[in-house]
Amino acid sequence: MTGPDAPPPVTVAVLGLGEAGGRIAADLVAAGARVRGFDPAVPAPPGVAAAASDADACRGAGLVLSLTTAAESEEALRQALPGLEPGACYADANTASAGQKQRLAAAAGAAGVPFADVAIMAPILARGLGTPMLASGPAAATVVALLQGFGGSSEVLAGPPGAAATRKLLRSVFYKGMAASIVEALEAARAAGDEPWLREHIAAELAAADAATVDRITDGTRRHAVRRAAEMAAAADMLNELGVAPLMADASRARHERLAD
Repeated sequence: MTGPDAPPPVTVAVLGLGEAGGRIAADLVAAGARVRGFDPAVPAPPGVAAAASDADACRGAGLVLSLTTAAESEEALRQALPGLEPGACYADANTASAGQKQRLAAAAGAAGVPFADVAIMAPILARGLGTPMLASGPAAATVVALLQGFGGSSEVLAGPPGAAATRKLLRSVFYKGMAASIVEALEAARAAGDEPWLREHIAAELAAADAATVDRITDGTRRHAVRRAAEMAAAADMLNELGVAPLMADASRARHERLAD
């Protein structure tokens, strides 16, 4: 609704204007939000009102999005609390453990501030505010409704603060672990003169994966743990011979040995 009777646009405070915060702040501005931002090291994007502090950014905001870092998230909340007005929701979208999200929720709750644990579930730069997000905790439904109102691709995950963070980090164990293993394998293949072959092989394996792949991998890993532990020990030896640190190969060997035990 537009015109003199239309409600004023929602004011969103964004704490942290780095890669994720800067992109989301810019998308919110483009969607019609009034955005106030604070970052001690990064200037505010065009259209974002630069604040002098976390508390200053929060004044007048109905939604606060914390996109600092996990290490800075507790201090950001502490600094923000004096500027939060009644009814404002505080959403922490940093990548942190469930325990840290619960500590943040407790601190916010003690101050009477509704809290949501928000997990960004894919790389942010490609889709910005449209990146899939999960939100859990007392203010999850409110935060999701506000973000969806600006075109956000977010959904409520039933559960307490930390539930969304758990989903994200479980995915991270798989996805980032796979990525690190691929990088290590390609580095070794480059040293061995076999990078084009291995790159093509990896791409074919990923393209052929389906729902049955997970069962095949988990069942086979447990069934053949002893043999595969020895195989990964040999792989680690080869990487050392090639001058490549076998970080992921050694970790794989250790995991297989534990399964064998």
